[in-house]
Amino acid sequence: FRTVVLLVNICLCAQGRYAFKLLNDLFVNYTSALRPVEDTDNIINVTLQITLAQIIDMDERNQILTTYLWIRQVWFDAYLTWNKTDYDGLDTIRIPSSYVWRPDIVLYNNADDQFSSSMETNVVIRHDGQIMWDQPAITKTSCKVDVSYFPFDSQQCHLTFGSWTHNGNQMDLHNALDSADLADFVENVEWEVRGMPAKKNIILYGCCSEPYPDITYTLHLKRRASFYIFNLLIPCMMISFLAPLGFYLPADSGEKVSLGVTVLLALTVFQLLVAESMPPSENVPLIGKYYIATMTMITASTALTIFIMNIHHCGPEAQPVPAWARRFILHYLARICFVYDMGESCLSVYTDKPAQNGSNCTLNGQAVGEDFALRVRGVSAGEECSQNIKDPLNEDISLTLSSRQGKKCHTGRIDGTCVGMDHGEVAGATVERGSGSRATGKESVMKREIHVESKCLFHQQNILRNIEYIANFYHEQKATQRRNGEWRKVAKVMDRFFMWIFFIMVFFMSLLIIGKAV
Repeated sequence: FRTVVLLVNICLCAQGRYAFKLLNDLFVNYTSALRPVEDTDNIINVTLQITLAQIIDMDERNQILTTYLWIRQVWFDAYLTWNKTDYDGLDTIRIPSSYVWRPDIVLYNNADDQFSSSMETNVVIRHDGQIMWDQPAITKTSCKVDVSYFPFDSQQCHLTFGSWTHNGNQMDLHNALDSADLADFVENVEWEVRGMPAKKNIILYGCCSEPYPDITYTLHLKRRASFYIFNLLIPCMMISFLAPLGFYLPADSGEKVSLGVTVLLALTVFQLLVAESMPPSENVPLIGKYYIATMTMITASTALTIFIMNIHHCGPEAQPVPAWARRFILHYLARICFVYDMGESCLSVYTDKPAQNGSNCTLNGQAVGEDFALRVRGVSAGEECSQNIKDPLNEDISLTLSSRQGKKCHTGRIDGTCVGMDHGEVAGATVERGSGSRATGKESVMKREIHVESKCLFHQQNILRNIEYIANFYHEQKATQRRNGEWRKVAKVMDRFFMWIFFIMVFFMSLLIIGKAV
């Protein structure tokens, strides 16, 4: 065993001695400043091969792609050849690349500000003059980024390699493979590599008449959109579906406008996050268009909410609901949007007739008859006096003045004028008959009688004016309540209508962006 080890060491020492001798013999009259050709008209053929090892970064805003490449260049040097039998069968040697002539192949679309991304490595020289130079490099290349379909976009980045000073008549480039080698590629979490084909181009520049060959590698990238779907797209969709719910909030809650403004501010934050990572170009990304459309929709919904709230709180000075609005909104649109009054079902027929005689309404917190009659009976000089008052809403109101000389009035008083006010039937109501009357809760008509210590002819006009004022005030208040109720129902129907319209808009916008992704 010791003998074998000793022979190996002797052989290694012999090869090392021959390698040193070979290095001295090769570089005695060698210079790395000139092209290594025997005839200056000869062309040096350089074979280029690229191996993509890793995608370090894709800066969409600055449009710079950072990659880690292994670059292999192979050419023949006419002055670096030897007979391997003269050097104990030494076939190859490895020496620093600075010792030999190297082709000035550079990356044309380099975006590195220091141009120091390459590493100085050794070259491998064969006995027939073939030189192989493997060089790892971290390259920064300019890449035109199209973010029209972000985050479902695909990018194509070009890496163009060529000689900086040698034209095609001095040095020619060839592809070692039809595409870059992806066998040792490390998968990227954001980008999926679809391929990296290579193509040789011969370009005539305006400065020179000679052709300049180059090799362009096109890197096809597909963005992995899962991160952006869960962090940007789904939250935006959820916020967008909250926007139409502002129409469903009651108008008296005071939160309708606040909800719209809050949703608008939330979408603005997401829009700023997208804008910070995108290049400031004319191509608006797909998700940016979705944000802008949603923000426009929310702005419109907030404006419509303010308009509807003004309709809801129109006040007592509002005009009556127009006939076309009553017919279209309160009749047809209310049924389509499933808006019904209290106690009204979807199967009942809506009627716009005034309430019938005997129905109840609320006045000053008490339930009274909707139609009532006023009768004034008084004692005059010897004849009966009467006067009727007609109201446009209830035609059953009447004022009657009657003279009953010497007869007992139904209030219990004999002399003077008796004024009676007959209301509609109210269940459980009691009857007050002046200061000395008794309450009988089983009567169907509630009467209030006022005793006036004067004659009919003398006080008739004052009494009629006062009673007419009371009746007109009641009916004006009743008409105002009915008018306000109609306007509030109009506002509610419009709320429901716009809520469904905006829900449909959000749904179709979401389907559109998902369709673009597919």
